[in-house]
Amino acid sequence: MHVEEKLTAETFPASPEKATLEGKNKFLGFWFFLGAETVTFSTLFATYLALKNSTNGGPTSEELFQLPIAFVATMLLLTSSLTSVYAMYHMKNFDFKKMQLWLGITLFLGAAFLGLEIYEFMEYVHEGHTFTSSAFGSAFYFLVGTHGAHVAFGLVWILTLMIRNSKRGLDLYNAPKFYVASLYWHFIDVVWVFIFTVVYLMGVVG
Repeated sequence: MHVEEKLTAETFPASPEKATLEGKNKFLGFWFFLGAETVTFSTLFATYLALKNSTNGGPTSEELFQLPIAFVATMLLLTSSLTSVYAMYHMKNFDFKKMQLWLGITLFLGAAFLGLEIYEFMEYVHEGHTFTSSAFGSAFYFLVGTHGAHVAFGLVWILTLMIRNSKRGLDLYNAPKFYVASLYWHFIDVVWVFIFTVVYLMGVVG
């Protein structure tokens, strides 16, 4: 049920994402969703670790991976997580314009990360590291590509929320939606930290 009452900064609850039964259900359902996502990525990590040395005579991770690029991508995504926190801070303070501003910055950083990842993939393909070149290639692109797809989905999700609610403003109906999207974005960032460590750091320094 939509909440139609006119809200102000004084009447807006401290935790708007859980102020209604619908919001609480969204919050609970999202944690079940994250559980399934965690299992999916755990399987992809396990597959990658099992196949990372199966290069079929092609380039190895030490020869391919460039830590500076991976580090810049990591900083972009971690910073976007921080800007998402700022957005939720302003949401809880009933400041819709500032929330939209920080979400916009989050989108920009996320898009920059995705662009850098696409550039990285193109460089690897040029070096002969493709999805079908070896088991290592398949496992790498499946893991990192799945994460990239999640980033793209997160960008579309947040952008859609911003556009659809640009005239409506902030209320107890859409606050849980913004909050859940922010949690999803944090999950993406956490997964990338593991990818950076397991795939890139371990791949280069062992």
